[in-house]
Amino acid sequence: MGGEAGSAAAVGSEGRVKSLGLVFEDERKGCYSSGETVAGHVLLEAAEPVALRALRLEAHGRAIAAWGPSPGAAAPAASSEVEYLNVRLSLREPPAGEGILLLQPGKHEFPFSFQLPSEPLVTSFTGKYGSIQYCVRAVLERPKVPDQSVKRELQVVSHIDVNTPALLTPVLKTQEKMVGCWFFTSGPVSLSAKIERKGYCNGEDIPIYAEIENCSSRLIVPKAAIFQTQTYLASGRTKTVRHMVANVRGNHIASGGTDTWNGKTLKIPPVTPSILDCCIIRIDYSLAVYIHIPGAKKLMLELPLVIGTIPYHGFGSRNSSIASQFSMDLSWLTLTLPEQPEAPPNYADVVSEEEFSRHVPPYPQPPNCEGEACCPMFACIQEFRFHPPPLYSEVDPYPPDVEETQPVSFIL
Repeated sequence: MGGEAGSAAAVGSEGRVKSLGLVFEDERKGCYSSGETVAGHVLLEAAEPVALRALRLEAHGRAIAAWGPSPGAAAPAASSEVEYLNVRLSLREPPAGEGILLLQPGKHEFPFSFQLPSEPLVTSFTGKYGSIQYCVRAVLERPKVPDQSVKRELQVVSHIDVNTPALLTPVLKTQEKMVGCWFFTSGPVSLSAKIERKGYCNGEDIPIYAEIENCSSRLIVPKAAIFQTQTYLASGRTKTVRHMVANVRGNHIASGGTDTWNGKTLKIPPVTPSILDCCIIRIDYSLAVYIHIPGAKKLMLELPLVIGTIPYHGFGSRNSSIASQFSMDLSWLTLTLPEQPEAPPNYADVVSEEEFSRHVPPYPQPPNCEGEACCPMFACIQEFRFHPPPLYSEVDPYPPDVEETQPVSFIL
């Protein structure tokens, strides 16, 4: 209850009010959202009859961005404030025409209930140069003595659904950097990186797809990290704070070498969801894939990232990992990431029709069939199934010529 609770206890030692407390109906509820109902009780224990003018409940929510003047700078202090919640309820007051109400000694409970505004409320947050805070406070007004109050913080979250089309879109960037200067250029370092979608939630693993080529003469190290950027706006000026919240390291790549990340994972730690709807405080995230190059400025790609609150559902009842495999843009991987051979191809995929016809004798058509639609399929399969498969090669002598009629993509 903080300092206000301490003051209540101090006054209680004088024999007037023994304790003043505030409890929520569901103490296990971690956070609230727009339109939800906040309910609970104000608990008061009196050691003797207590005279009061009113017992009221207040709920406030506001965003504040502020900082003092910089040492040695002419710029003054800056501050801005935006109000999101202002509720005032009367829990107990004297009857009409009477200025004072007398509470008898003992324990008293005063229920309360109010609804949060239906318009979106910004997620709670506390940072270096500002905060977004909500609280509920009970105030006991009494004659001849200072008011007593008790306050509880209210955690609010503005839900972000990562299943929206904008957040399911893959993000891809490519960049190249020449290493060296003037006539001593040793060669380029190229980097391509991609993530399956833009929106993720706390605790999820982000699969990173990347291709790194080192044509320089130096040993390089690829890395990836999640950055949080806090932006504060006050009095027309801005302050920015940037933190690394998670990172992963790749293998060293020697001169002339390449490396491929075919789904290298980076786990999102518990962080504040993205805050994109407050006009004075903004919380952004990005996934940076970068390369440390000795003696040169690092090569970095930043992919925009949104940390949401409603997890990825995938397709129907399938789990997210299976859905991610089917929802990837496989065409990008085919063009930029060389596939590693995992198993020999199917026999039917590498045998031409001409060779197939030499090994498989034609089967006679049944007399009651028209055309080839009724050809006994199982007989054909049984016939060529026993021929040994051709020798496996990484180069397909009969590349398929198949046109994708319905490409897989991140579209709901």
